[in-house]
Amino acid sequence: MERAEYRAEYVDARPHPALAGLVRRYVGYVEHSTTPVRRRQAPVGALTLIISFGPPLRMLGPAGPSAPGSFLAGLHDAVVLTEFVGLQRGVQVDLTPLGGYTLLGRPMDELVNRAPALDELAVPELARLPERLAEDPGWPQRFARVDAALLGLLAAAPRLPDPEVRWAWQRLQRTGGAAGVAELADGTGWSRRHLLTRFRAQVGLAPKAAARVVRFERAVRLLVPALTAGPADRADRTDRSIADVAARCGYADHAHLTREFRALAGVPPTAYVAEWQAAVPIPSSQVAAADLRSPA
Repeated sequence: MERAEYRAEYVDARPHPALAGLVRRYVGYVEHSTTPVRRRQAPVGALTLIISFGPPLRMLGPAGPSAPGSFLAGLHDAVVLTEFVGLQRGVQVDLTPLGGYTLLGRPMDELVNRAPALDELAVPELARLPERLAEDPGWPQRFARVDAALLGLLAAAPRLPDPEVRWAWQRLQRTGGAAGVAELADGTGWSRRHLLTRFRAQVGLAPKAAARVVRFERAVRLLVPALTAGPADRADRTDRSIADVAARCGYADHAHLTREFRALAGVPPTAYVAEWQAAVPIPSSQVAAADLRSPA
């Protein structure tokens, strides 16, 4: 019997300074596995742009099963399961919600819980990237090409986020999701109804739902340090108990955090940490029940 084999290469890069606040990071990746690799992608406060020059990735999320090549995953408030076997190769671009609104020039609530293929976005600059990145000789050239494409979109951006929405989103980020809707409305000088309408169009989720995702993402980063991306998070890379994380992130108690993990990640925190930290795959029975196959 052939032995299972997994190989991976990851290369991080910083976006162009002009994209600060719009793009979190770039990651070039090459993965190859002789057996299925299954991952649980819990909600985060970012849009994920996958520019793939490898085979499609099987996914199951709130919108149902799919097998896209290159795609943009909007904000999610539910878990997405992914699976591949063989080769995966491409560049991942993590966009802030306001970055997505600025660069794509479309309401972000249209993308919530969806992952449309790049050619469905009506953005030719993005649709052309997979083929062109595949032809580039290395990661520096690929990152430079992504920079150029996004800078071009920024230069032609038809609209910018409202300063009030930008402030509200930044306030949620700074407080780890602890800021309430009343505080955000007071800070913007808007009514709650107007804040809800403008925030949802430019961020994707409503303020309360966005706060829930931001708080959950902070808890995940404290429990699974390998998932942290920012320098500020790296400084907090210490082992913490679930009760400690619950208190630090503003959950009522351990049980409250566990309920949130079940709701947003589909499993309790202990199982989530085991899957990511100890590289424990999602049980085949769960994937079979979910059926990650693309529609016929």
